[in-house]
Amino acid sequence: MTKLFHRLKSFSYIGKLSIFIMIFFIFLAIFGPILSPHTYNLPSGSSLEPPSKTHWLGTDDLGIDIWSQISYGARISLVVGFATAILSVTLGGLLGIYGGYYGGKIDGWIMKIIDLIMTIPELPIMIVLGAFFGPSVKNIIIVLTLFSWTIPARIVRSKILSIRTENYIKTAESYGAGFLYITRKHFMPQVFSLLMVNFIKLISKAIVMEAGLSFLGLGDPTSKSWGLMLNHAMAFTGIYFTEFWKWWIISPLFCILTIVLAVSFIGREIETKGVRGYGEGNIEN
Repeated sequence: MTKLFHRLKSFSYIGKLSIFIMIFFIFLAIFGPILSPHTYNLPSGSSLEPPSKTHWLGTDDLGIDIWSQISYGARISLVVGFATAILSVTLGGLLGIYGGYYGGKIDGWIMKIIDLIMTIPELPIMIVLGAFFGPSVKNIIIVLTLFSWTIPARIVRSKILSIRTENYIKTAESYGAGFLYITRKHFMPQVFSLLMVNFIKLISKAIVMEAGLSFLGLGDPTSKSWGLMLNHAMAFTGIYFTEFWKWWIISPLFCILTIVLAVSFIGREIETKGVRGYGEGNIEN
């Protein structure tokens, strides 16, 4: 952990700013709805109020505070982003290690499934599956995970194939080491940086996809995500035009763009120098 901290200190100014932005949104997701003076789903003012001291970003057509919706939307976006990334990296990493180590028919079937999923156009199928399973945050996480685990699996499998015949692996096997021990002591230190980079990338991808699905009306209507805010705002402003519409639309758009860029820059920094080599040197010959 100390080694990782020192590597984070070597980030560029953009990387450090991105970490600060990410921390801000995490803080907003955790404490924003609690500290907000208004609720995200009940009117607290008049319809379409302009930004003021009472309502920092104004209100929507129902008189609901937009800042409160932004705060709660951060929670939804980060939950979807982190949950999808964790599930995808865990599933993909385990299948990649298992298939790369054992090979044979199991590896063949894993690769066939990966190739099949990667040939399917994601967005149309996500829309169909989202409509089939119903609008909810849990279903969005499941659908996104279904299409996101394949890349970590392929990358990890390739790495395991290149090291499974190394002498230290054969030595561990000759002493009776099992799959779990070899994975923990030898494979994970080798693939940790690969999984970490994919984890960061999947967070930004999941946030964008959740916003897109919610914008199309496939999000949970009881959970005010940024995508659902855009859906509601565009539906209203498509019929009525007011001078305050921009706060309603630009606010969630700005949040989505900012957090996705921040996560992408963090992923880039980690890929180039953040955790490269983390765990290396732990190989026991």
